[in-house]
Amino acid sequence: MTGHRKRIGIFGWGVVAPKSPDIASFERNLMSAESWLEPFNGFGPDNFLVGNPRFDFGVYKDWIGERFEPRKYAQLEAKMGNMVKYAIGAFIQSLQQNPGIEEKLQELGPQTHIYVGTGLGDLATNFRVGRDYFRAQRRWKRFWCQEQHNPLLAGFRAAGQTDRDRMRQELGVPVDPVELGKQDERYEEAVDEWLDFWVRKSPSLQDYLKELREIEAQGIGEDIDKGKGSVIRRKASARKKLKARYGCPLEPWNAVEANLLWNIPNIPAAQISMLGRITGPTIAPMAACSGFGTALKLGVSAIRHGEAKAAVIGMTDPEPHPLTVGSFFAARVVSQDGQVSKPFTGMRGTHVSGGACIWIIGDADYFRDLGMKTVGLEILGAAVNSDADHIITPSQEGPRAVIQQSLDDAGVEPDEVATWDMHATATPGDWTELQNILSVVPGATQLTARKGSFGHGMSVCGGWELTAQHLGFAQGILHPVDLEEEELHPQIRPHHDALVRHELAELEGRVAGKLNMGVGGVNACVISRLWESDESPSEDPVDDSREES
Repeated sequence: MTGHRKRIGIFGWGVVAPKSPDIASFERNLMSAESWLEPFNGFGPDNFLVGNPRFDFGVYKDWIGERFEPRKYAQLEAKMGNMVKYAIGAFIQSLQQNPGIEEKLQELGPQTHIYVGTGLGDLATNFRVGRDYFRAQRRWKRFWCQEQHNPLLAGFRAAGQTDRDRMRQELGVPVDPVELGKQDERYEEAVDEWLDFWVRKSPSLQDYLKELREIEAQGIGEDIDKGKGSVIRRKASARKKLKARYGCPLEPWNAVEANLLWNIPNIPAAQISMLGRITGPTIAPMAACSGFGTALKLGVSAIRHGEAKAAVIGMTDPEPHPLTVGSFFAARVVSQDGQVSKPFTGMRGTHVSGGACIWIIGDADYFRDLGMKTVGLEILGAAVNSDADHIITPSQEGPRAVIQQSLDDAGVEPDEVATWDMHATATPGDWTELQNILSVVPGATQLTARKGSFGHGMSVCGGWELTAQHLGFAQGILHPVDLEEEELHPQIRPHHDALVRHELAELEGRVAGKLNMGVGGVNACVISRLWESDESPSEDPVDDSREES
């Protein structure tokens, strides 16, 4: 059927970002055109700058304690990595702008959706658990490769060179790392191969595993409720005695924490569901650097199609980690000279950041009728597409197409756009992106690019950039950008008038645009519009049969 398209407003938002533990500090920091980056030193001394989130989970202890049993906060503190904690903090912030919205999200039941994802997952937790497992595995193998547990290895060690050569050929014995020496670049790999080979020859380990199987084979008994506790205790006691008798270290499978499961990519959304007692669909979309725009698109579509009245949308990324910084550097998109790399300048690369951004969006008529106020701008249009071309280098056609799709969805002409925020990562792609923007929207549009300030959160960057755009535009301004004309690349300098730089810019017009381009070729574009001060969302509706049928 054909009907009035629902108008989408933002009714709450929260931010965790470099130098910014909350939305208020984020807005204050935008007023100063300074970098929010700091030295990394995650590899020991190094030349990288990153955006470390400023965050204290303890700030939210009272909020959690008012709603849940006392142990809830302690459980979250112990089990959740920062990726999840950032999202929780930003979500709790998003409930503060409109009293009563927390209860309303609960009352709506399945009509409140959650679309909160991540670009990287919790690399810090994954790395720590993997490191601890690796160390435990090494200790385990070394124990069973001791001569008293491994007579075949003892015989090999005691044999002369001729017998050793024969055993190498017959058994396939790998290179002894002792023969290589610790300075040899092959040493660590040789240690792994050596231990993995000989641990399989240990009869003592086979005896241990046989006894362990017998312990674990004990069933729960006829009465499940009565038997489950006793069998767990009985097995634990038997395992403890077995370990003591052999004197072996912690088994590597017992060195792997369950926290690995509690921090998989859907957990930020799941924790928001549980803490907010929101029972609607809870989904973790993943679209790399276009993640926030993609989550927003899903929420907008659900509301427009009548499946939801509200949606909690957003993205969260862990704190900068050597694996993140190293992989971005290996992809040749991260700067490494100890200086801030700004978009449109030397094209030296971006800076890795972490944090979260959560919005509560909703049917504007519905929530305003409840007396709730919007923050930021109206969401007019959102579009997502793919380049289907290259994993990291954006095409010209894909971003240009998604810009046009978002304008069409918003019912906006290009010359209505007053400002545009760019993805701009301080790489050669900035030039292509600038050409794309100028080919679609007029050159008079004021362009912003903020990754020189707070860096590049893999999935959250679009949320920070959109929030910054909305915070300024709602006041008729564009916050300054740490950029001077003389810094611009010579090819970009002719367009300096279109770029917002070191001074706060006044703004005319009502429409803003935002593009993000993600690793894998995913593009997301959002068109927003300034609310009129006396405007009711029920006035001047857009008739669009494409949206509801």
